[in-house]
Amino acid sequence: MIEKLSFREKSGYALGDMAANFVFQAMLALQLDFYTNTFGLSAAQAGTLFLVVGLGVACLNPVMGVIADRTNTRWGKFRPWLLWTALPFGVICVLTFTTPNISPTAKIVYAWTTYILLRVIYTVNNVPYASLTAVMTSDPDERTSISSYRQIAANSAGFIVASLAIPMVRFFGHGNDALGYQLTMGLLSILSIIFFIVAFLATKERIQPDPQQKTDLGQDLSDLFRNRPWIVLFLATLFYFAAILVRGNVMLPYFRFVAGNVELYAWFNGFGLAALLLGVACSTSVSVRVGKRQLFIASMLLSGAFSTALRFISPHSTVVIIATEVLRQFSFGLSGPILWAMMGDVADYGEWKTGRRASGTVTAAVVFALWAGLALGGFIAGQLLSIYGFVSEAPVQSAHAQSGILLTGSLYAGLAFFAAAVCLLFYPISQEMNQKIATELAERRKGFRPRNAS
Repeated sequence: MIEKLSFREKSGYALGDMAANFVFQAMLALQLDFYTNTFGLSAAQAGTLFLVVGLGVACLNPVMGVIADRTNTRWGKFRPWLLWTALPFGVICVLTFTTPNISPTAKIVYAWTTYILLRVIYTVNNVPYASLTAVMTSDPDERTSISSYRQIAANSAGFIVASLAIPMVRFFGHGNDALGYQLTMGLLSILSIIFFIVAFLATKERIQPDPQQKTDLGQDLSDLFRNRPWIVLFLATLFYFAAILVRGNVMLPYFRFVAGNVELYAWFNGFGLAALLLGVACSTSVSVRVGKRQLFIASMLLSGAFSTALRFISPHSTVVIIATEVLRQFSFGLSGPILWAMMGDVADYGEWKTGRRASGTVTAAVVFALWAGLALGGFIAGQLLSIYGFVSEAPVQSAHAQSGILLTGSLYAGLAFFAAAVCLLFYPISQEMNQKIATELAERRKGFRPRNAS
């Protein structure tokens, strides 16, 4: 029998993603500003730090997946990592957003050390957390529901960081941004610690490998690369997150230099985020009717189309620009829970085909694509702007540079979304196959009792 999950367990699990996204969203939205305007690094120093550490730590994701798969405790394989990393996660976050009174050279060393530690602890925490989706239930539709809860929580954290973090820095700092950042991230870190512990207490691992399954890293990796759905999902994830960064990195310059009204950026983001949350909330009910694969493809095609549409809209047509973004974000929001739910489906597929389960390895390998996509997207956006003659810190950009900003945020971002859709055309797990796999695996698991089911 496939067990349905309670609202308490789903919402408790979702708090773990809110906890992680207090820091993840701060890394995306605040860290460059902190390092350049408060900490004292140059933009080039900060950019090098992000690229080198980002690509380096991305390689840790598969390693952490292998470690999590081989963790055996009375709490399960993945849950205990939420408990073990909660306090270090919070402490390292505060240290990363602290500005010590030391020499410039020592500051660079401090920034590299704390940022590496932050990215490492984030990976050690987040890979097991993401893997939990695959083992909390064997019901594919319940996995989509779980992912919807966590996406709503994650995007809510994004809204909090985007709308409240800078006012909090000003409020706590009273003109001292270094103190303001430290206290703001300190408060968010305390909430993160509490939410991780709640997620640990609220969840339960129900799906585990056959106790007779032998630990074999080589076999796990061989199974992974023979898992066609995983290969497709890996590539789709790469383009998916590259598209997010290609577009996201140029929308502020778009309003500053192309539309000529940077104040509209807040309205653009606010309405877009509201539409995104609505799309996430609708995702489960729609996917149950049409299937994850079909919904993901439709989401990517619509996201690409509405991104590309910006190319043909007058930069002074404020209402049309915001309305188009609302449609794009709603369409994009439909895919958010699907991506994470499909990771569990891919792990099921591997177990169904081979008789071996490696949820952490499968999830970590896809999360590697996530971080690689973010790094790739940021690199592509920067290179495109450079090619078009964008000049950093210039009050006005040339017509050619403005054209590059517009094309990057519209056509080139749209192409990345379309590429993700094309990848999903080769994804073999249909809605019917999903249910068949879940039913057959449930029957197989009746033949053994998991060692850590508590």
